[in-house]
Amino acid sequence: MNLSSRIFCFSLVLLALSPVPRLQAGSPDYQPELFKSTKLVYADTFDGPLNTDFWEVRQNTTWTIKDGVLTGSPSSKEFQEKKKASDDPSHAGLKPVIWLKKVPENFVCTMRVRYDGKAYTKGSPLLDIGHHIHTISFSEKATTLTIKKNVETLPLEHPLFALNQWHNVAIELKKGTLLLMIDGKKHIFHSENIDMTGQAQIDFKALDFGTCQIDDVKLWEGQ
Repeated sequence: MNLSSRIFCFSLVLLALSPVPRLQAGSPDYQPELFKSTKLVYADTFDGPLNTDFWEVRQNTTWTIKDGVLTGSPSSKEFQEKKKASDDPSHAGLKPVIWLKKVPENFVCTMRVRYDGKAYTKGSPLLDIGHHIHTISFSEKATTLTIKKNVETLPLEHPLFALNQWHNVAIELKKGTLLLMIDGKKHIFHSENIDMTGQAQIDFKALDFGTCQIDDVKLWEGQ
């Protein structure tokens, strides 16, 4: 075997032994559809402590970073019992809740997300694009966009978000239009009620007694 053949065979062995890169929603290959250009605001692969300039833990739920993943679980039993006995039982921290802050009015956000739970029997996991403004809730058979709680409800059969597995998610929003992509399947919502004016956050809310995992977040301002 000549030297060139040996080098070629050695390269094949290295390629076979190399780990397969995981598909990242925040890949630099992602091309926005609603904007001609974007400006990166924030990116995180959770290799260090939680960046509290961009994240706010809610309802005393538990959020930790382990193996490069931000993981949320319910609040402590003591906190839950205290809240249940108060005049604010709906915020007892039964589900993990966290806010991504400093979200621009016109934005693109890509990420990997996973909601774990036994079944869709303890409510619906969701993403709030703006606090209770554009609520994207997930069920076994439908994904539903509810705007401002009851102003408009737009259910669709695809894309779906299954429990207990990772999903690559992309969201783009500008006034009048919201693009949602899950694992490469997308839907574009059009409505005069889609508007992030005065809003600057994305809320992650899991199932009651479930968990939430977040990784590979990238946030851009759309221009």
